[in-house]
Amino acid sequence: MSTVELSTSGTPAAVVTGIGACLPERVIKNDEIAERLDVTTDWIRERTGIEQRHVLEPGASTSDLATEAARRALESAGLDRVGFLVIATCTPDHSIPGTAPVVAARLGLGGIPAFDVNAACSGFLYALTIGAGLLAAGTYTTGLVIGAEAMSTVPDPDDRMTAPLFGDGAGAVVIRAGRPDEPGALAARLLGSDGEQADLLVVPAGGARQRVAGTVPERAEQYLQMQGRVVYRNAVARMTEASQAVMNEMGWSVEEVDWLVGHQANKRILDATAAAIGIPPERAIVNVDRVANTSAASIPLALADAAESGLLHPGDRIVLTAFGAGLTWAAAAITWPELG
Repeated sequence: MSTVELSTSGTPAAVVTGIGACLPERVIKNDEIAERLDVTTDWIRERTGIEQRHVLEPGASTSDLATEAARRALESAGLDRVGFLVIATCTPDHSIPGTAPVVAARLGLGGIPAFDVNAACSGFLYALTIGAGLLAAGTYTTGLVIGAEAMSTVPDPDDRMTAPLFGDGAGAVVIRAGRPDEPGALAARLLGSDGEQADLLVVPAGGARQRVAGTVPERAEQYLQMQGRVVYRNAVARMTEASQAVMNEMGWSVEEVDWLVGHQANKRILDATAAAIGIPPERAIVNVDRVANTSAASIPLALADAAESGLLHPGDRIVLTAFGAGLTWAAAAITWPELG
């Protein structure tokens, strides 16, 4: 059964006031994995649009990326403290404890509420909506929302269908309480899920179900299992529907949308979603070729990249949309602010 929330109401609104990103220094290009997978670099490129991915060095983890991205976002916002911290991740440092309190402590923010959200690739928009709710309630005036992943740890390194797809990274935004009509305000937003199709994207082992059963997992059960063709159809359909819903709520026509920023799953999904919405390819932000699929980190990384490269300008109307395991999907509308 699907659950959906769609709203433009709520004062104060969550206004983006700073952004930061972090990618590991280690870069793995297609030719480094093609031979191991018995495929060609062209085969990877044509199916995914991916040329390379950033991967953590041994000993590093999700919290390292999240901390640095958050530090840069705070610097962008001109702040050294916020009221709360939310991390969207499906690759936490440990199953217990959550990664967010560790990141808060490393940032010198110990004592503030800090927690993780797992909505897979939709996680950043879920976390951003939760943050908006905390601000709207009047409980806090500022917050940090982070998408951070070590997705290179998820696929079987010998599985040609999943191994080329994923990379590691983190993106973060600082949000503050503000007016719903000011630049940077998170406006229309939609969240949805369909747990009846949870088996389309799943890591069977490692959780309570497998541990309670007392079974020793097979090697394949420790890695991501994905039904690619069905996932593709669901991703395009759900991101299209969600994007159109927030555009309708905002009263934006296709011509009035400056940028579509979709979850960077692969180039084919991004192209098909933009085409279904009616957004020309030149108005869809794409960096999957350089960073691969970074799950919850994908949208903030794409935003940070586009802002740094000069693609985004204050006043630009942007639709954000994502789809991931769960199944989950999300979309939001924002007018880009002037950032420091």
